[in-house]
Amino acid sequence: MNILLWVLQVLLALHTATGAVWKFSNPAQTMPSLSAIPPSVWLGMSIIELFCALGLVLPIFYKPLAFLVPLAAIVIAAEMLAFCGLHIASGDKSYGPMIYWLVVAAVCAFIAYGRFALRPL
Repeated sequence: MNILLWVLQVLLALHTATGAVWKFSNPAQTMPSLSAIPPSVWLGMSIIELFCALGLVLPIFYKPLAFLVPLAAIVIAAEMLAFCGLHIASGDKSYGPMIYWLVVAAVCAFIAYGRFALRPL
């Protein structure tokens, strides 16, 4: 279980860091359902995502930072659920992006639960 959680953490960290870099180069208006997000909040989210990506992998190098893993996973899951809420509120009828965000949120929830209860660091 520990190996599975580490693999998921590293993959989620890569995914989150890639998303943060993408946010720096693309405005929220790229996705019509997310256009309600102001540009300053959009950039702030990318900085938070970079910190979350670090929080997912820092315990590899320094074990006392293990509390960051479930915290980072919860923050990323909350962001994905917020995206889902904005998507629903926008009235967009395509649910492809929502399915993607919900899968990422589920992976985050599994990591957080795994590090809280199943296999704490």
